Amino acid sequence: MSVPLPAPAVPRSGAARRRTVSVLAYAGMSVFETGIVTEVFGLPRPELGVPWYELAVCAERPGPVPVIGGAALSTPHGLDDFAAAETLIVPGVPDVDGPVSPGVVAALRAAHGRGARILSICSGAFALAAAGLLDGRRATTHWRYADRLRRRHPAVRVDPDVLYIDEGQVLTSAGSAAGLDLCLHVVRRDHGAAVANAVARRLVVPPHREGGQAQFVETPVVDDPRDARVARSVDWALAHLAEPVTVAVLARNAHLSERSYLRHFARATGTTPIRWLIGQRVRASLALLETSDAPVERIARAVGFETAVTYRHHFARIMRTSPTAYRRAFRTAASSAG
Repeated sequence: MSVPLPAPAVPRSGAARRRTVSVLAYAGMSVFETGIVTEVFGLPRPELGVPWYELAVCAERPGPVPVIGGAALSTPHGLDDFAAAETLIVPGVPDVDGPVSPGVVAALRAAHGRGARILSICSGAFALAAAGLLDGRRATTHWRYADRLRRRHPAVRVDPDVLYIDEGQVLTSAGSAAGLDLCLHVVRRDHGAAVANAVARRLVVPPHREGGQAQFVETPVVDDPRDARVARSVDWALAHLAEPVTVAVLARNAHLSERSYLRHFARATGTTPIRWLIGQRVRASLALLETSDAPVERIARAVGFETAVTYRHHFARIMRTSPTAYRRAFRTAASSAG
């Protein structure tokens, strides 16, 4: 049974300062990863009612940057502009086996030293590691490069099984498309779940993907209609989060045996149905924590947890904080942004 909650508050508008973001461009790059950053942080979004980002595409030397396909990207912004932003994004490195430019290393270290937030997409982790920013931290990169990153930078705790890792000031993501997951995560951190979900809807992508890179490691392609049934059962579960949902219920919705359902679900998502469901329930609760004053116990029931104790346990495991602390931190950040 669903538990009614107050209607979400409408995000407030105002003349709050826009956060600055810079992304590094380099010769010979694919523009896909830079395009992800531009799409999320560069497009104006006045309809969301929050101060959006101010994006600068930067290069080691201002001017034309040749990219794959024979085109050139031209920018007036150099490494000083790159290092000056509040959030810096390295979308890749020119060569995972080659040295990282000393200028880029110096810019990253300078930005990190003054407290900037630094992100990498795919092989961009090699640049962060070369600057020493990943030493002693968990980090990820594309699964093809994980062993190489681990060998070259043994002080980095490389985790090749996740889509992205948030270590606070330094964040890393896996292969190119996982950069979109990370960028949406940053929007969620800055503006809350409701705004991040709205951006994801405009991009026609899920606001959060479960599972890790294991589901994308090269395997023979199998055209199996049962996978479509699993997808339909997932859609059904998302519409019924507040109700009791078990593997048996999901399998029945997919018209599969439980054993077959578990196998196909793991292949499609890289995780188990229950772990996926718990993650979806926790993330569904974020907007309720952000936009209502409902007690934690009520929110727990609204998203399908039997008890607040269970909800708090899973929330802490996934979000690395408590529901109450998350609500307090989000509202403090929202107040300072305004």
